Amino acid sequence: MLNIKRIFSITVLLSVFFMTSIEAQELNKIDANGNRIGAWKKLYSNGKVRYTGQFENGKEVGVFKFYSITSSGSPISTKTYVNGTATVKFYTEFGKLKSQGKMIGKKRVGKWVYYFSNGKPVSQENYKDGKLDGIFKNYYPNGNLTQELHYLKGKKNGVSKTFTDSAILIEETLYVNGKLEGKATYYDLKGGIKEEGMYKNGKRVGKWEFYMDGEKVNKKKKMKVSDFKK
Repeated sequence: MLNIKRIFSITVLLSVFFMTSIEAQELNKIDANGNRIGAWKKLYSNGKVRYTGQFENGKEVGVFKFYSITSSGSPISTKTYVNGTATVKFYTEFGKLKSQGKMIGKKRVGKWVYYFSNGKPVSQENYKDGKLDGIFKNYYPNGNLTQELHYLKGKKNGVSKTFTDSAILIEETLYVNGKLEGKATYYDLKGGIKEEGMYKNGKRVGKWEFYMDGEKVNKKKKMKVSDFKK
């Protein structure tokens, strides 16, 4: 009986060894031209899985899964390749979606969305050739818009608006090539105008007007202009 148990144990160990050897032979192949082909699995120095995926003629195809150095359970990100473009998703350690978008090579392209833990969007960004380009939006946890602005080739360009969590506009400015330029208007928490003026190359210029309860205020004396006329 003892010999039978030993033979069985040895048989199991040999089976595992040969299966592991066969799997290793099927993974991480390189063709005659030096291109990666077939299924690949890379490991961290501690033996945990770093990523798994498929290659064809040295190019990524299908789904790639990436893992943290501490766990090979759920992936922390995935990349799904179609014709050279990857749909990318990042996850929390608990498997909840954190962000998603597309990449070509190492550059972000198109729309990217980031999420709160409740699944609602934190922000929406648009990219072109790896740089912010187009509408950029931030949100409060309740879903209302925090800020909306525009980018061009990685720099702020165009109208920028900022809101309270109850959707009241409190700031409207204009950017040109990444700097404040032109008219700017700031509002109080009730939506009434608070101050307005002009920017030039990122700095305030000219005369700025200040308001209190909808009326112009003398900045030095902190009094409404109408009070001087009484």
